[in-house]
Parts: sequence; structure tokens; C-alpha cells
Amino acid sequence: MQRRAFIDTNVPMYAAGKVHPYKDACIQILHRVAIGELLACTDAEVHQEIFHRYWSIGLLDKALQVSADFLEVVPDVLPVTVAEIKKTAELAQEYPLLTPRDWLHLAVMLNNGITEIISADRHFDDIEGITRLDPREFVQEQP
Repeated sequence: MQRRAFIDTNVPMYAAGKVHPYKDACIQILHRVAIGELLACTDAEVHQEIFHRYWSIGLLDKALQVSADFLEVVPDVLPVTVAEIKKTAELAQEYPLLTPRDWLHLAVMLNNGITEIISADRHFDDIEGITRLDPREFVQEQP
């Protein structure tokens, strides 16, 4: 069975954004998901982050487009339920230096048995039982 990786918010945002060191790697990752080389999921909070970021800088149309494009490539969107909210409270105590959004992503991952996250955010490196896959390194290691 193919492993499933969680796609963090920064992957579709770097892919859709301006020139950046992560842009090409993030585009390649989403392409691999689209053609079935990589099994991936995300959660509802990732889409909320996309909406909020672009909306907050006056780019509602961009928010809607990035979310729609990401949903087409990664239709496996895990929900945030009461179980994840309770798990988030536990994770907040265990990892107080993470952000609330990241506690929520971790709660979704842990409650769904997902142990890998593709993310540029290095703070995921410190989470026991979770392996962060840096987009640039992942693309280089998985040609």
C-alpha cells in the first residue's frame, strides 16, 4: 500500500506564488500528486489558511482559484471534528511553541494515522512520530 503524505499550506501557496526558492519544488510535488505518483491528503484548515491569506491582502479571486486548483489536485480533504479539537488542546500543552493552526494539522494527521508532512516549515522537525519532508529535498530524493 502506498503511503499517504499530508500537504501543508505552504506547498500550494508557494506553487501559486511569485518566484521563490520553493516554488518549482512545490509545483513538482503537486504534479506528482495529480498524476498519481504521490498519495496525498490535506485538511479543511489548509483551505481556510489559503482563503484567509489571500483575502487579507485583497486577493479574493486568487484565494478562490488557489483553493479550487488545490482541491482538484488533492481532493482528499480531512475534516476537523470534535476529536481533532480535543487532540489540539493536548498538542498545545505538549508543543507550546507551535502555532494553533499547526496543532490542528497535527491533530488531524495523528487521528488519521498520517506520519509524514510535506512542508517548508522546519518546526515540524521537532514533533515526535512525524517526519517532515522538505519540498526541495523531497523532489531531489524522489526523481
